[in-house]
Amino acid sequence: MSLSSSYPSPSPRAPFRTLGILGGTFDPPHYGHLALAENARVQLKLDRVLFAPAGQQPLKSGQTPAHTDHRVAMVRTVTADSDAFALSCVDLDRPGPHYTVDTVSLLRDEYQEATFYFLLGGDSLAQLLSWRDPAGILEQVRLAVMRRPGYEPDVDELTRALPRLPERLSWLDVPSLDISSTDLRRRVRESLPLRYLTPPQIEVYIQKHRLYVT
Repeated sequence: MSLSSSYPSPSPRAPFRTLGILGGTFDPPHYGHLALAENARVQLKLDRVLFAPAGQQPLKSGQTPAHTDHRVAMVRTVTADSDAFALSCVDLDRPGPHYTVDTVSLLRDEYQEATFYFLLGGDSLAQLLSWRDPAGILEQVRLAVMRRPGYEPDVDELTRALPRLPERLSWLDVPSLDISSTDLRRRVRESLPLRYLTPPQIEVYIQKHRLYVT
């Protein structure tokens, strides 16, 4: 049974004109993810933002995420109160490794009438040339980028390698919330509070299932 059938969508499929894709391990999800998704939704007039938990990320192959069921459940929880957010298991219903160029291709097949924006931080944009087939990504989606403190991507250098980048790039005005899942896991291990960093229901979920304690 696929994860998408194990965790059915809360509402029927509808035709969408503009969709955002927010990928990541979501291990755990936090207010930074939600702020990016909501600001992109408003500024780009997106019909829906798809939260797509990653399976095996090639650039993070040395990390062991929480069990997929937990990450899916947490994403389901944080997206449940907004009809504009939804879980996509496109990366979890297939074997890895998982590359963004393949993820967006599968979603374009699923939502053939939609224009796609891939949501990411400035730190990820700075690494774009290390991704599998970045030119192929730009052929399929536009990039919507949130600036991250301490990261200033060299857009000129990226453009020399990817001439289509300027026409496919949008900058988002998102509050600077310097929150990372890596730091949240550290805080759990060190018995530090997560309050005001992630939604209360995620903090409760982490405590209930004793995630990240070792």
